[in-house]
Parts: sequence; structure tokens; C-alpha cells
Amino acid sequence: MADDKAKRGGADRALIALTEKYEVAYWSKKFKVTPAKLKYAVKKVGHSARKVEAYIKLQKHRAADKSRIALSEAYEVRYWSKKFKITPAKLKSAVAAAGHSSKKVEAYLAAQKAAKKKKAKKTTKKVAKKAATRKKAA
Repeated sequence: MADDKAKRGGADRALIALTEKYEVAYWSKKFKVTPAKLKYAVKKVGHSARKVEAYIKLQKHRAADKSRIALSEAYEVRYWSKKFKITPAKLKSAVAAAGHSSKKVEAYLAAQKAAKKKKAKKTTKKVAKKAATRKKAA
């Protein structure tokens, strides 16, 4: 889009002019971002449409990656193990069972914890019942 209405060359079309409302609307729609995110990207990397597009793609990629657990990276295994308060081995088995999504792994671990708690409660009741039976018998 042309910043200067007198210039109509290709070099001017490769630039994003934040002062023109129609350009902000056009580029926001093209990159599928809000005008605020577009303005932020332009301030970060400059007015070049190519650079802005690359920056926006990188940001979207990073956002998608944050919720995935990469077992191939040691720092990720340490991070998620600490976050979920489990050993790396348990994390790897949970990822194998639930997939690489951190939300799914978290739900899987919560379900495992609830099942373990329920089983422990049943065991405690059985032990208490046996102890009561022994007292009556004695």
C-alpha cells in the first residue's frame, strides 16, 4: 500500500504506514492480527511488511509452542517436571499416555492423583474395618 499518494512504486508498497487508518486495517486483516499487535510489531522491527510478517509468524509460533512439552529438550523436561512436581520419568510416561499438550498432561496427572487418593481412602476404610472387627473379637 502506498504511504505517499504521489509515489506509486513497488518499494512504497512494501512499507506499512501506521498513520493511515486504511493501511492499518489492510495489514491487520492480511496478517490476521489486531491493529494494536500490528503497531507493536512495526515498532519492534520497522515498517517493512516482510519483517513485520516474519515477526508476527514467529510470535504466533512461540505462543503455540508454549503449551507443548518437548521431551527432546532437557530444559523443557526440567521445567515441566518442576511445574507438575513429578520426576522426569513420570513426566515422560504422562506425555506418552496423554500427548504433548501441557493441558492434557496436567489433566492426566490430576486424574491419576484423584484415583490414587480414592484408592488410598478405600484402603484406609478397609484397614479401619478390620481393626474394629479385631477389637470386637478380642
